[in-house]
Amino acid sequence: MAPPRRKNIFRIAPPPPMVIYVRRGFGRVLAEEYAALKVKRAALVEDKIEAHSQGDLRENFGFKAAKDAIRQVDRKMDELDRFSRRNTFIEVDPATWLTKPTDFAQLGHVVRVEKADVGGKQKHRFTFLIATYGETATDPESGIECLPHNSPLAAVLLGLAAGKPAEVKLPAGPAVLTVLSIRNPMPAELDRLLTVIKPPEIEGD
Repeated sequence: MAPPRRKNIFRIAPPPPMVIYVRRGFGRVLAEEYAALKVKRAALVEDKIEAHSQGDLRENFGFKAAKDAIRQVDRKMDELDRFSRRNTFIEVDPATWLTKPTDFAQLGHVVRVEKADVGGKQKHRFTFLIATYGETATDPESGIECLPHNSPLAAVLLGLAAGKPAEVKLPAGPAVLTVLSIRNPMPAELDRLLTVIKPPEIEGD
């Protein structure tokens, strides 16, 4: 009788499923990235077969390199597949951000925020565009930074009204956030901030 398998207590639990807001075309970018990885894997398999035909595998560095590269691509494909299956994606049109009500912070708003550490004297001010998944650009003209809606800071900003301090928990520790102003973005700001849609960063990149 085989001994029971030991649980890997050091394995990191996968992140919980999320509702992720994305721009139109994100699904196409995901599919294209997965297809490109399949093509890359097929080419690496050919390299591995070619290297295998060259003799002693113990000193065949080409074979080992191709094998390692295939494993890396497999990991990326698996992670991309899990990311796609685990989460729910909702496509949004940034054009709707130009006319949203500004009673409280929502996806697509430009929000000016003051952050103060609890028990500290330092205060910092930032201006963010609460943006869709993966957006990280900064507008060099206005200084507005994209803040993905699923980031820890955006998660506590969403729903806050201007002028009402709120004590929140952030990865760096507790803080008091005060939304100083909420407004709709200008079309030119969106043009500079919303760059080409990219696939998610996958382990192994």
